Amino acid sequence: MRLNYLAALFLGSFVVAQNDYPNLPTSFLQTSSPVTPLLQGFPWGTRTANNTNPYPPATGVIRAYDFTIKRGTVAPDGYTRDVLLVNGKFPGPLIEANWGDTIQVTVHNEISGPAEGTALHWHGLLQKTSQWMDGVPGVQQCPIPPGGSFTYSFLADLYGSSWYHSHYSAQYAGGLFGPMIIHGPSTVNYDIDIGPVMLTDYYHKDYFSILEGVMGTNPDLSLIAPQSVNNLINGRNNFDCSTLTSDDTAHCVSNAGISKFKFTAGKKHRLRLINAGAEAIQMFSIDGHNMTVIANDFVPIIPYQTQVVTLGVGQRTDVIVQGLPVKQGSYTMRSSIADCSRTIQPNATAIVYYSIFNKESKPKSTPWPAFTEAVANNCANDPLTETQPWFPITPDPSPPTTETITIGFGQNASGNSVFTMNTVSFRANYNEPILLLSKLGNNSYPDSPEWNVYNFGSNSSMRIIINNPGGPAHPMHLHGHNMFVESVGLGSWDGTVVRPANPQRRDVQIVPAGGYLVLQITADNPGAWPLHCHIAWHVSAGLYVTVLERPADIANLPIPSIMSQTCRDWAAFENTTVVDQIDSGL
Repeated sequence: MRLNYLAALFLGSFVVAQNDYPNLPTSFLQTSSPVTPLLQGFPWGTRTANNTNPYPPATGVIRAYDFTIKRGTVAPDGYTRDVLLVNGKFPGPLIEANWGDTIQVTVHNEISGPAEGTALHWHGLLQKTSQWMDGVPGVQQCPIPPGGSFTYSFLADLYGSSWYHSHYSAQYAGGLFGPMIIHGPSTVNYDIDIGPVMLTDYYHKDYFSILEGVMGTNPDLSLIAPQSVNNLINGRNNFDCSTLTSDDTAHCVSNAGISKFKFTAGKKHRLRLINAGAEAIQMFSIDGHNMTVIANDFVPIIPYQTQVVTLGVGQRTDVIVQGLPVKQGSYTMRSSIADCSRTIQPNATAIVYYSIFNKESKPKSTPWPAFTEAVANNCANDPLTETQPWFPITPDPSPPTTETITIGFGQNASGNSVFTMNTVSFRANYNEPILLLSKLGNNSYPDSPEWNVYNFGSNSSMRIIINNPGGPAHPMHLHGHNMFVESVGLGSWDGTVVRPANPQRRDVQIVPAGGYLVLQITADNPGAWPLHCHIAWHVSAGLYVTVLERPADIANLPIPSIMSQTCRDWAAFENTTVVDQIDSGL
């Protein structure tokens, strides 16, 4: 379909299928495929990031995708293993839209051997007009049962770089994730959009086996952060098979190769860095090249230069990299797992090349000294003073309610190792999503304390102080909001808000070990919103609360009947199959 945006204004909504774009990369594993704005042009008109509050225009365009989820076999690092795949791809296909488009994804659950439910989350999108499409089972929906299908439909209500992933147990650690790009107004001019650069720690065991160890009865904190074996850039990085036992060497079948990115001399390249891993904090750098940071998560920021970018799980950072004044040569792109994580092979590399003749040559470049130092000594995001949103928004200086939540670790009544938030370890009930219960007027759950629901009533804004007195750093993710990050640090909060007229906004922020995180929310999105650590193993172990926002308005949400039907379909599946929910369910 080749309709332009002006035609859409006269014809109303129209659907653009994924396959209508032959320029979209079918796989971006080994070479970068430059991304360009979609065919409907620039529907945001004269809006820019510094003159527009980030709420979208209406385009009337539907970007339609069709996803089939199955088990499959891959060897992205040369080691053959079974994973979960979207349309047979690892990572999954790119979702691409313009700001203000409607994204429509029909998901077919064909997971078998054994069969599992599933649900997809569209990380960082606000879902202000579709709170039930956030994709968290037990919170906004029931899982999609095996053999079932479900169509997600939601507005591309923010612009920038993100990803989608399963929110059913730790499935995304088993391969069920992919990138998402929403084109919108520019802040800093650039020439070439390189597209997604996905950084992922990697495991050779299947996710369920790892969870069995995580949820075991040995209260050892190291077990709840299991050791990864490798680190990947866009799904590639060679694994050193000499580290394997003789029983495992048969799984190493080939040299998988590494990813490659074509740069043009003197041109400015946009790279969309995404930490889509299960646990590790990533340190990213390109030898010999400075980076200009232009966005954190979905929030454009005042640009600043750096040689190293830190990304906790779930975080995204967009950078501009100017090509060197050379016509040929190759340089090493690096992403290393920070020393606060346990891994066998922490260093992922890719090739940045300027001439096709250098595409296969091994770079001789050396890492920035700042990169080596950061990997060894840094498990926190850049200082809040450096990350100033381009469009200023001032939060309520005196929010009407404050909640303090303390992270803990121990054993539950069954002896399983768990994380807690204010002494409660979360466990989802797949059959009773909190949002759907709230729609029916049920906003108190004394018989289900493990749901860990914080009902903030009709408060116009809320401040949440998260204390992390011990254990590891946690990348805390809030759904449905770009939260104000008012302060973060070691020890206890002294009450100081960093840049109170325009604090940092993003949807994931690392709370350091032995430290605190202060976030604030403007209650402009009634719904049931997860607030959780984005380390797959930690949320599986219960490090989660639900922020119940404006329940009186939830009662008026036009939640479609398909949400109840999906619950009936899931209940029918459970009537014939015992679901082995060994973790929190998320």
